[in-house]
Amino acid sequence: MSKVKPNRFEAERIKKLEKIQSLGFDPWGQRFDGHIPIAEARSQAPEASGEDGEEVRIAGRIMLRRKAGKLRFYDIKDWTGKIQLLFSRGDLTEAQWELMGTLDLGDLIGIDGCLRRTETGEISVFVKELTVLCKSLAQPPEKHHSVKDVELLLRQRSLDLIYTEGVLEKMLKRSQIIDSVRQTLRNQKFAEVETPVLHAVAGGAAARPFITHHNTLDIELYMRIALELHLKRLMVGGIERVYEIGRVFRNEGIDATHNPEFTMIEIYQAYGDYETMMDLTEAIVTDAVKTISDTMELPWGEGETIDFSGPWERKKYLDLVREHAGCDPADPAAVAAVAKQHGIETENVHPDVVLNEVFEATCEAHLTGPVFVIDYPASICPLTKRKQDDPNIAERFELFVKGMELANAYTELNDPLLQEELFQTQLSGLSDEDSMAKMDTDFIKALKVGMPPAGGLGIGIDRLVMLLTNSHSIRDVIYFPLLRPEGQPSQPE
Repeated sequence: MSKVKPNRFEAERIKKLEKIQSLGFDPWGQRFDGHIPIAEARSQAPEASGEDGEEVRIAGRIMLRRKAGKLRFYDIKDWTGKIQLLFSRGDLTEAQWELMGTLDLGDLIGIDGCLRRTETGEISVFVKELTVLCKSLAQPPEKHHSVKDVELLLRQRSLDLIYTEGVLEKMLKRSQIIDSVRQTLRNQKFAEVETPVLHAVAGGAAARPFITHHNTLDIELYMRIALELHLKRLMVGGIERVYEIGRVFRNEGIDATHNPEFTMIEIYQAYGDYETMMDLTEAIVTDAVKTISDTMELPWGEGETIDFSGPWERKKYLDLVREHAGCDPADPAAVAAVAKQHGIETENVHPDVVLNEVFEATCEAHLTGPVFVIDYPASICPLTKRKQDDPNIAERFELFVKGMELANAYTELNDPLLQEELFQTQLSGLSDEDSMAKMDTDFIKALKVGMPPAGGLGIGIDRLVMLLTNSHSIRDVIYFPLLRPEGQPSQPE
C-alpha cells in the first residue's frame, strides 16, 4: 500500500518537527509533572499592572500567535481556560528561542514562567522555559469560529471541541450533570448497578432492536432497548433502591431528539409509586440545574427561558386531550375525527392507540413545562399498575419540557399473572416493534418470587443535557453521534 503524501501544510509542519529533533528536543513530549490548570494560574495573577507574580508551570494548546518587535505573544488553552504567553528573546537561551520558532497553532506546549499583568491589564505568563509536549501536524480549520459544516465538525469531534466556542464547556457540563444525578441518588441511598447489554428478549420498551449473533451459542441476541426488566429482577432480589445509567440502542430514526444509541437512567424504588417518582424526578433535575447554574431559570432558544423552580405542574392526560384536541377522549368517534384531521390512521387501530397519537399531535407542543402529564390509558401501559378506583387508567406520568418528553415513570405492575397476560396482548394497529407484547419468561419467574410495590422512572440523559445547556439537537450533546459513512449523502437534522 502506497504511503499517503502529506499536503503542503503537513509538509511544513514535518520540517519544523525535524528542526525540533535537530535542536535535541522531543517533538512528541514526555511526562510533565507539577503543572496547574490555567484557571488556577489566572487566579494567582497580581492585581497591579507591571507587578511580578508567582512562578507557575502550565500546559495547553496554542490557539493564537502574534509578534511585536522582539516580543512574541501566544495564547494557549486547556480545559479550564486561556492565558497569554509572552516570549522575550532576552529571557530565553538561543536554543529555546529557536525552539519557539518551530511552534504552530495547535501545538501542545508546557511553560515555566512568571505571572504578570500587562499595562493593558492582560494576565500573562512571561516565559522562562518552553517544553514541546506534542507537535501538531494538522492545520487548524480556517476561521474556525465561523465553520458552518455541522456534520464535518461532528465527524471530526476533536477539532470541534478545540476550535468551536462553547463546545468543550458544554460537554464538560454534561459530565457535571451526570455526576449530579448520581450524587442525588447516593444521597437517597440508591445503589448503582450494571446489567447486560445483550438480551435474549428485546423487552422493557416499545422499540425496534438491533440484532446480533453469538457464534458459540449460535443464537440471536438483541442490543438492549431498555434497562427495566433486569433492574426489576434485582429489586426482587432485595436491592430496594436501584438504578443504572447506561447506553441503550433502538434501531429507529434520527432527528433532533433521537439518536440510535443514547444514554438513559432507570431508577426503581421499592414501596414507592409514581408520585414518589415525581418527587424524585424534580429533585434530580433541580439539583442538576443548581450544579451548573446560579439561577433556576435557564436560557432556551432566542429570548426564551425555562424556569425549573418547583413545584412543577401536574396535568391529567385526558384533560389535556379535551383542552387541546377539542374532543371527548371517551368518545372514540370524536377522537377518530380529530385523528383524520391530522392524517392519523384509524382503521383497524385500537382506540387508545389512536387517542395517544392524537395526544402527541395536538398536546405535546403546548407542554412547555416543566409539567408532569399523569394518568394514561391503561391499555398502552402494559408494565404499569392500574388505579384502584379506575382500572382503565394507569398510574403513569411523562415529564415534558418545551414539548420534549424528558422522563417516563410508573407505579410498577407486580402482579405476575396479569403481567404474563399483558405480555401476550398486542393492541390492534401496532406493529411488532411498536408493541411491548414480548414474553420474557425469566422476568415472569422473578415476579412470581414477589416484587415489592414500587415506583419506576426513566430519564433521557441526553435530553436532560440538551435542556440544561440550551442545545436544540441531541447530536450537540453526544460526543460521537451516529453519522453516515463519509461520502454518503448527509442525514436530516
